[in-house]
Amino acid sequence: MRLSTRNQLTGIVAGIKEGSVMTIVTVTLDGGQQVTASVTRDAVEELGLQVGQPVTALVKSTEVMLGVE
Repeated sequence: MRLSTRNQLTGIVAGIKEGSVMTIVTVTLDGGQQVTASVTRDAVEELGLQVGQPVTALVKSTEVMLGVE
Protein backbone atom coordinates (compact mmCIF):
# COMPACT_ATOMS: atom_id res chain seq x y z
CA MET A 1 0.00 0.00 0.00
CA ARG A 2 1.28 3.47 -0.86
CA LEU A 3 0.27 6.41 1.34
CA SER A 4 0.69 10.16 1.04
CA THR A 5 1.57 10.46 4.73
CA ARG A 6 5.21 11.58 4.93
CA ASN A 7 5.77 10.98 8.64
CA GLN A 8 6.06 7.20 8.83
CA LEU A 9 7.80 5.85 11.95
CA THR A 10 8.62 2.14 12.14
CA GLY A 11 8.79 0.26 15.41
CA ILE A 12 7.50 -2.56 17.58
CA VAL A 13 4.30 -2.65 19.66
CA ALA A 14 5.53 -2.39 23.26
CA GLY A 15 2.21 -2.25 25.08
CA ILE A 16 -1.55 -2.40 24.63
CA LYS A 17 -3.76 -0.94 27.37
CA GLU A 18 -7.44 -1.58 26.69
CA GLY A 19 -10.10 0.78 27.94
CA SER A 20 -13.86 0.47 27.67
CA VAL A 21 -13.92 2.11 24.22
CA MET A 22 -10.42 3.30 23.36
CA THR A 23 -7.11 1.46 23.55
CA ILE A 24 -3.68 3.02 24.12
CA VAL A 25 -1.01 1.38 21.97
CA THR A 26 2.62 2.13 22.82
CA VAL A 27 5.19 1.70 20.06
CA THR A 28 8.95 1.62 20.58
CA LEU A 29 10.49 3.23 17.52
CA ASP A 30 13.63 1.99 15.80
CA GLY A 31 15.64 4.74 17.52
CA GLY A 32 14.44 3.67 20.99
CA GLN A 33 11.93 6.47 21.55
CA GLN A 34 8.30 5.68 22.24
CA VAL A 35 5.07 7.04 20.82
CA THR A 36 1.51 6.26 21.86
CA ALA A 37 -1.63 6.08 19.78
CA SER A 38 -5.23 6.15 20.98
CA VAL A 39 -7.25 3.85 18.75
CA THR A 40 -10.57 2.09 19.07
CA ARG A 41 -10.75 -1.43 20.48
CA ASP A 42 -12.27 -2.48 17.17
CA ALA A 43 -9.21 -1.18 15.30
CA VAL A 44 -6.86 -3.17 17.55
CA GLU A 45 -8.87 -6.31 16.88
CA GLU A 46 -9.18 -5.68 13.12
CA LEU A 47 -5.42 -5.07 12.79
CA GLY A 48 -4.64 -8.04 15.03
CA LEU A 49 -2.22 -5.91 17.07
CA GLN A 50 -0.06 -7.79 19.56
CA VAL A 51 2.91 -6.86 21.74
CA GLY A 52 6.12 -7.53 19.82
CA GLN A 53 4.54 -6.98 16.43
CA PRO A 54 6.27 -4.67 13.91
CA VAL A 55 4.14 -1.66 12.93
CA THR A 56 4.40 1.67 11.17
CA ALA A 57 3.05 4.72 12.99
CA LEU A 58 1.63 7.22 10.51
CA VAL A 59 1.58 10.81 11.77
CA LYS A 60 -0.68 13.29 9.98
CA SER A 61 -1.21 16.61 11.71
CA THR A 62 -1.73 20.22 10.76
CA GLU A 63 -0.12 21.54 13.93
CA VAL A 64 2.04 20.62 16.91
CA MET A 65 1.53 22.43 20.20
CA LEU A 66 3.84 22.64 23.23
CA GLY A 67 3.14 24.03 26.67
CA VAL A 68 5.11 24.87 29.78
CA GLU A 69 4.21 26.08 33.25
